[in-house]
Amino acid sequence: MKYLFYLGHPAHFHLFKNTIYALKQKGHQLDILIKQKDVLEYLVRAQKLDYYNILPEGRKDSKAAIALGLLKRDWRLLNHCIRFRPHLMVGTSTEITHVGKLLGIPSINVNEDDWDAVPLFSKLGYPWASTILTPQSCSTGKWERKTVKYNGYHELAYLHPSHFEPDRSIIAGSVNIEKPFYVLRFAKLTAHHDEGKKGLDITITRRILELLKSKGNIYITSERELENEFEPYRINLAPEHIHHALYYASLYIGDSQTMAAESAVLGTPSVRFNDFVGKLGYLEELEKQYGLTFGIKTSQSDKLLDTIKKLINTSNIKEEWQKRRIRMLKDKIDVTAFFTWFIENFPESKTIMRENPDFQYNFR
Repeated sequence: MKYLFYLGHPAHFHLFKNTIYALKQKGHQLDILIKQKDVLEYLVRAQKLDYYNILPEGRKDSKAAIALGLLKRDWRLLNHCIRFRPHLMVGTSTEITHVGKLLGIPSINVNEDDWDAVPLFSKLGYPWASTILTPQSCSTGKWERKTVKYNGYHELAYLHPSHFEPDRSIIAGSVNIEKPFYVLRFAKLTAHHDEGKKGLDITITRRILELLKSKGNIYITSERELENEFEPYRINLAPEHIHHALYYASLYIGDSQTMAAESAVLGTPSVRFNDFVGKLGYLEELEKQYGLTFGIKTSQSDKLLDTIKKLINTSNIKEEWQKRRIRMLKDKIDVTAFFTWFIENFPESKTIMRENPDFQYNFR
């Protein structure tokens, strides 16, 4: 079979990488397309994967630039698919659904954000997708009829114990693991669905640093340009190794949804501070059902600081979070194993999941 995977964000590389490896080992042809986004191209190159960058020039963050970028990607993907002619397209983008509909190629749109948190994405992509594949905690609104749900999270496609083993030696040269340390993440918040949303600003970051300085070391990873006063805290670690740091960290704080969820499924307490709190089902589940993360809105800065104080002063907190993580893992499936089966057996796999959703628990 000829499969096309479209990656639009560094998190999507991690989401699909193990499925890509598994399908390649089974002898299938893989075509990997990316667009310019943060460290995505670096990650793909680091794994020595063949790929095609569909938007190497990147784009600006204005509404006009976002619309133009989508049109460019649609056109370039269309021409690419006319040449490659995949049997199935998989990704987290609207483009694969548009081109798939035009050329009669099935598309699986993989997402974990509730439809009303990313309304433009949903309206532009879901109507033309062959199938929408989401965690059970995710709502796809009026497109539920074409949705297949599984009991897992995107982050478990690469951080499930079957696929990730933490290694102290990988981060030893960049992180002092002999004392507590804290990871802070600053997201760019310039996607179309980020409009009007805020996260960690310079004032609240200063207050967080004052709280943490006496307790351990601080490491910052940032998608946006970092203020000069915070540069001394920038982590000197290859992007593909950040999950090892998250596993051993005492606490994660940031305005990135993905890294908050990654820390949670690794058993590290995480605090996310942004205006998406309460709007994303998978993070609500990780918080309310498993107690692995905390979401705080930007209007509640005092609550953020109080939560951080409580967490850094709680003894044996990592041991408690690992117990919570184990409880969560017992409920969830091995997402990569499920994805590999679902893609390789599509569309029969869609029928099987519709008739017997518990079939997914063969992939523990």
